[in-house]
Amino acid sequence: MHRETERKQLCGKISVCISEIMNCRVCGSSNLELCIDLGNQPWCNNFLEEKDVGKEPTYPLRVVFCHDCSTAQLDYTVKKEIMFGDHTYLSGITQSLSDHFKQVAAESHGFYLEQKKERTARVLDIGSNDGTQLKHFQDLSCECVGVESSISTASIANKRGIYTLNKFFNLDVAKDINQKFDIINASGVFFHLEELHSVCKGIKLLLDDDGVFKVQFLYIKNIIDNCAFDQIYHEHLLYYSLKSLSELLNQYDLEIFDAYLAKIHGGSIIASVCHKGRYNKTKQVRDLEDSEESSNLNTINTYKSFAKKIEDMKEKDLLFLNKAIDDGKLIYGFGAPVKGNTLLNYYNIDSKTISLLVEKNNLRKNLYSPGSHIKVVLEDELDKQPDIYYVLAWNFKNEILKNNVDLIEQGVEFYFPVNP
Repeated sequence: MHRETERKQLCGKISVCISEIMNCRVCGSSNLELCIDLGNQPWCNNFLEEKDVGKEPTYPLRVVFCHDCSTAQLDYTVKKEIMFGDHTYLSGITQSLSDHFKQVAAESHGFYLEQKKERTARVLDIGSNDGTQLKHFQDLSCECVGVESSISTASIANKRGIYTLNKFFNLDVAKDINQKFDIINASGVFFHLEELHSVCKGIKLLLDDDGVFKVQFLYIKNIIDNCAFDQIYHEHLLYYSLKSLSELLNQYDLEIFDAYLAKIHGGSIIASVCHKGRYNKTKQVRDLEDSEESSNLNTINTYKSFAKKIEDMKEKDLLFLNKAIDDGKLIYGFGAPVKGNTLLNYYNIDSKTISLLVEKNNLRKNLYSPGSHIKVVLEDELDKQPDIYYVLAWNFKNEILKNNVDLIEQGVEFYFPVNP
């Protein structure tokens, strides 16, 4: 069955689309406690054609905390075939993200060269999207394989000459690949995984004895510190700290030996993982672990305080937006990122408040945001500028401000709900 047909059929059967988890996704414990409830929402990447507006299903969007392994996670799962079978996210759209990927490729390949390998590095990228990360590895003369579940994005990568399998990575796919890799990369995908443990087994199988698994993930400490609650959505099943990620990896004799905090996406951890005991743990990862401990990050009270901050942020932003509307201001959303839909739907915002969402991604042209039903227009096809841009793509703040100096000088206000 064609995956798009399957997705539409599944969307019509809500009981098939969602399943309540009774046990922790990481450790299997039933000792879970609800800490954040953002209500029922559509899955955020379900951008709609005009004929489908108002027909999208919704699902509970709630975060629970595991008292045994400290993992924050969603308690409902929208099936992976619906969310990832075909979607409109492209990692190559934003220059700052591509620059970040280039840096990660350089540091990963540099570490590989330090091992004095004489052969070409073999790289596997899980959730490789349009191949932007792998292109940077290709530029370093690496042998590259991508695994990407989305039909359209996998096709884009293959057309760019980046060998990409259109599959959901898991243990069975790993067995089919049947090759050892010096570098395995997972950028922004490791917290998406419905088949979490099968994927971990697949990585364990394919990672060379002295290979490195590079995990890039949104850091829950920064999400909390920035009150970036919009990064909670159905695609993001897990919200890792170093402690909770280690709890998962330890089950497969894998361990984090290095990690650092990068600015990308408002604060992401770039962790280097190896077979247990292969490399010594660095001081910088120990310092990050100590910071988690001293800040009480891995406690339920931290998440309950976060929930209160979310409520306060909603009140503040709605006061700003409602006053702007009362003053006759025209407001557009800057960007139509998937995370923006969490915010729009939690705030109950629609096109009466934010008239348009302005995007660069051609795959979202003339679609409508799920739930809030705001039309997406392309940046270079805009007829009229607003008085205010409410910046949903806040994680690219510096790039946005740099690219829009002229508009700012003309008096257009750029309002950032989150300031990383």
